[in-house]
Amino acid sequence: MLLVGAALCIALVAVLTGSAHAGVVLEARKLAMKFSWVPCQPDCGGWVSAVGVVTTNTPGDFDEFARGRQLRGTTIVLDSSGGSVNDAIALGRRWRNLEVLTTVGTSVQTNTGQEAPADTASVAYCESMCVFLLLSGKTRYVRESTHVRVHQIWMGDRANDAKAAVYSADDLMIVERDIGRLAKYTFDMGGTGDLLLLALNVPPWEDLHELSREELRRTNLITTETIAQPGSSEAAFVELTPKPAPDHLVSSAVAVETNQAVVKSTKSVEALGRTGGVSAATATPRR
Repeated sequence: MLLVGAALCIALVAVLTGSAHAGVVLEARKLAMKFSWVPCQPDCGGWVSAVGVVTTNTPGDFDEFARGRQLRGTTIVLDSSGGSVNDAIALGRRWRNLEVLTTVGTSVQTNTGQEAPADTASVAYCESMCVFLLLSGKTRYVRESTHVRVHQIWMGDRANDAKAAVYSADDLMIVERDIGRLAKYTFDMGGTGDLLLLALNVPPWEDLHELSREELRRTNLITTETIAQPGSSEAAFVELTPKPAPDHLVSSAVAVETNQAVVKSTKSVEALGRTGGVSAATATPRR
């Protein structure tokens, strides 16, 4: 059985406004995660836009995207509704090895010219397993206008009516195993037990919990309060002092539902099949 979680994705869009822009970004967040390089010369060196849900193919897709590119220390901009728990963990470890900066936003062109400079729009969403991808950055920045939301992982095929569903001992084993993997990853990345506690207290029949600025700091999801445009050589950082991660684990999980090519909108992550691997996640409707 596969466990999945909703996470934040990045969307690269042209000059769009109002409902048209929102519609394009929303559709991108329902699809499998895609990676794009966003150039912004001469003002900065550019950044990686990561859009969509994490699937079993996402780590390999990123390896293919990274081939031939110098991505060490680059910025990755997330706008995602989540995805596969184990594959998000694998991708996050790749990003930490590259010592990237992670943030939340959508990439937009500022005019219609071919050489149009790019910018990042501040209104974006990072949900479920996307939050743990955000944690993978060596440096992490979250604008006040963006939304970072967490909830439990769950068996995806039973998330829509979780209370009435039937669960086997194997199901519980898989969930608890992946909670353990997620806990170890959280502490390895410098997160705190508060992040797990906040996520694991939100069942699939409740709305996702949106983290406050104080909670973002307490969970170590942000390490800096100030940054220039992604990729700028003049980025100014005000480093925070990370809160030491406790040495205890928490028990529960975060999740969503997946649907191969397009992930259906849902409030919780799904575990599919009976193989113990992980799969893609779904987006929670924006609130």
